[in-house]
Amino acid sequence: MTLAPKSLSELISFLETLAEPHILCDRDYRIVAANQAYRVKWAGQAEPLGHRCYEVSHRYTVPCDQAGESCPLQGSLRSGKRERVLHLHHTPQGETFESIELSPVRDANGEITHYVEKLEPLPVARSLTHAQGLIGRSPVFMQMMEMVSRVAPSDASVLLQGESGTGKELVARAIHQLSRRAERPFVPVDCSGLTETLFESELFGHERGAFTGATTRKTGLVEAASGGTLFLDEIGDIPLSIQVKLLRLLETGTYRLVGSPELRKAEVRIVSATHRSLTDMVLQGTFRQDIFYRLNIFPVCLPPLRERGDDILLLADALLKRVAAGRVFRLSAEAATWLGRYPYPGNVRELRNILERACLLCDGDEIRLAHLPSELVLNIPRQNAVQPWPVSRKQSPPTFEMAAFAQQVQSFAGNRKALARQLGCSERTLYRRLTELEAWQKSQV
Repeated sequence: MTLAPKSLSELISFLETLAEPHILCDRDYRIVAANQAYRVKWAGQAEPLGHRCYEVSHRYTVPCDQAGESCPLQGSLRSGKRERVLHLHHTPQGETFESIELSPVRDANGEITHYVEKLEPLPVARSLTHAQGLIGRSPVFMQMMEMVSRVAPSDASVLLQGESGTGKELVARAIHQLSRRAERPFVPVDCSGLTETLFESELFGHERGAFTGATTRKTGLVEAASGGTLFLDEIGDIPLSIQVKLLRLLETGTYRLVGSPELRKAEVRIVSATHRSLTDMVLQGTFRQDIFYRLNIFPVCLPPLRERGDDILLLADALLKRVAAGRVFRLSAEAATWLGRYPYPGNVRELRNILERACLLCDGDEIRLAHLPSELVLNIPRQNAVQPWPVSRKQSPPTFEMAAFAQQVQSFAGNRKALARQLGCSERTLYRRLTELEAWQKSQV
């Protein structure tokens, strides 16, 4: 399996004409050529030729698939086709998310001899220091980011699903920033915060005189997002009566201002999010099936923090820099161990709250176990493998999660609002969990 020298020379010459960074690898992962765009981007790095791709990009000593990541070369060997993955690469600019497209090169007999690898950086979360909360390298996080990178360039509707505090708005902004609409507005709408009487006017706007008190024309959020992205947060909290008013927008891309007969075209992309199981809600009749199908064109699941392993400490380091108010903190070994094992029912939002509180309590520069919430440190049993709190209403939350949550509630001295703040969730979410806890406690009797 060899490529004729003339063919190889022509292929390398062609790569030099391409504006994006490209490398040519053999079947043994060894880099045999790199175009000028690649060399410019990796200026200052060691000469890549002769080294294996995983050594240069990841600083691994074994191929990616043996280090817990997906390997496009192995995938292409199996499929015989082009493969695309998202990887976190070491570059002179720091660690960056790169979209990798790997294409097989065949000889005259149709055998794969080499691979052309194209590298494109994601403009969002371009490094650990610049990522606005989108920090991680765990497999589940990288899988989510790959889904984001695939759907972002399109205009398809996206449904983000995940527990409260997992960063759904951050991911929605990432999708917007990676799209052709990046220079246009990103308009978030908190659907759970809109009353039925205000919903239509806030979302679509109204004409002057449309109702009592409408003394001027009001621009709606749909119009404000023109050309950009409309983010419908907590879409599952919208009552059925209000869902009907969304249907025309989702079905036809048109809407009317309240008090106007004129049909307007909405040139927006819809990204929605929920912590609830819309599939179950459709079956229960509390969410319209027609709306669900139009929102769920491309679902993206956000993993809970407890499933992200070492990402917890990566996030903790980054969050400390944001909440430290100019001071420099480090985590003690005991504090880091506890943070890495805690199950985080409030996810990233709860981690931020814990660290912000610790910074206020710490007089030195080292955050110790004593600076972390005592009601959590003392009362919640430590386990490495914590079952996730289910999204589906048909499932009962796991016994350990319920017992841990019950201890938090019993040991907390403040009011419900303060408890919600401590857990890093909304009061609405806390109320839902308290209702589930009450039902669980009755079932244990």
